[in-house]
Amino acid sequence: MANVLAVENLVKRFGGLLATDNLSFQIKSGELHAVIGPNGAGKTTLIQQLSGELPSDAGKIIFNGEDITRYPAHRRSQFGLGRSYQITSIFDDFTALENVAVAVQASLGHSFRFWRPAMAETAITAPAMAALAQVGLAERAHTHVAAMAHGERRQLEIAMTLAGHPKLILLDEPMAGMSSHESADIVKLLEKLKGTVTILLVEHDMDAVFALADRITVLVYGQAMATGSAADIRANREVRDAYLGDGDETP
Repeated sequence: MANVLAVENLVKRFGGLLATDNLSFQIKSGELHAVIGPNGAGKTTLIQQLSGELPSDAGKIIFNGEDITRYPAHRRSQFGLGRSYQITSIFDDFTALENVAVAVQASLGHSFRFWRPAMAETAITAPAMAALAQVGLAERAHTHVAAMAHGERRQLEIAMTLAGHPKLILLDEPMAGMSSHESADIVKLLEKLKGTVTILLVEHDMDAVFALADRITVLVYGQAMATGSAADIRANREVRDAYLGDGDETP
């Protein structure tokens, strides 16, 4: 399979601290690729570099064969790179459908218009309903977000990302703060999405990671210690030892 994403010798410095240190790895088309590592590994910084929230100091980000290293975040999104939870404007007073309709409207390149006229357009409501169905929220389409549980809001955020038909989704700890039942629902959702969209998953829930990931890259101090299948990573002594250390998460 061709690479959707290639990270080549990526560097990010915060003063004298190297958050990503000549980091290189690839993500293949259709795979769910997890990035794990102990606190301080640089996982959050990596997601921010890939999404365009943080500029890189060196190295390249190649997406679908194009160098996007210097692209701003909005251009990366237009090019097919979606980040779940980058859409912070989830309107509590809107229904789930209305929220996704706003995301569809943005993905179509329309100027922002008040949602009521937009909701009359099949070109907007049909893909919005499809995205809700994709994440298992079709029956909650007309529920106001204020009445939705935490896990459902996370599902909604993923639906809003899917509405833009991304070629790659960046998921930064989608199960954070969830109950075991809600986490299980997200695992089922990601299992369903596997193969339909390429996913990069950063997640602390190792049971979920090993159940879902086609391949895993292990970060330690901003460097890729290992990349391989779940079985390869489980059997890697250096990886197991790396998790015994302590540290604070890199910004």
